[in-house]
Amino acid sequence: MQGKKNILTYEGLRKYESELEELKVVRRQEVAQKIKEAREQGDLSENAEYDAAKDEQRDIEARIEELENILKNVEIVDEDEVDLDKINIGCRVKLWDVEFEEELEYKIVGSTEANSIKGKISNESPVGRALLGHAVGDVVQVETGAGIIEYKVLDIQRSN
Repeated sequence: MQGKKNILTYEGLRKYESELEELKVVRRQEVAQKIKEAREQGDLSENAEYDAAKDEQRDIEARIEELENILKNVEIVDEDEVDLDKINIGCRVKLWDVEFEEELEYKIVGSTEANSIKGKISNESPVGRALLGHAVGDVVQVETGAGIIEYKVLDIQRSN
């Protein structure tokens, strides 16, 4: 059975590949050295440095496994080929929040790459899902837990 595809932009792919390389090449060796030094101190039953290093090693290995699983089932969105007539994954959109009368800008990405603090919203989020397929000038209603929010699509651009 094949799992859910992890949709990434090239930027997201490079970020995850770089993190995986850093963890495998640099961080693993650093932690192995910490464990070795802690072992040399003697009794491991009361060795806080050893316990901390082993915890760190476990966390690194878990993150490596998580990244490998993401990258194993990845689908890349080529932002240069995104159709700018309609909102799609890989584009940057400018919206007008009708209620608060303010302009917002988001990049639509796959859920794996989403980061609302950086303005990257998932195609699976309520706002992202509602925006997909709409064109400049459309008014989009988004149903949220707080009620219905209306956005007017002002612009659709390539995100790179």
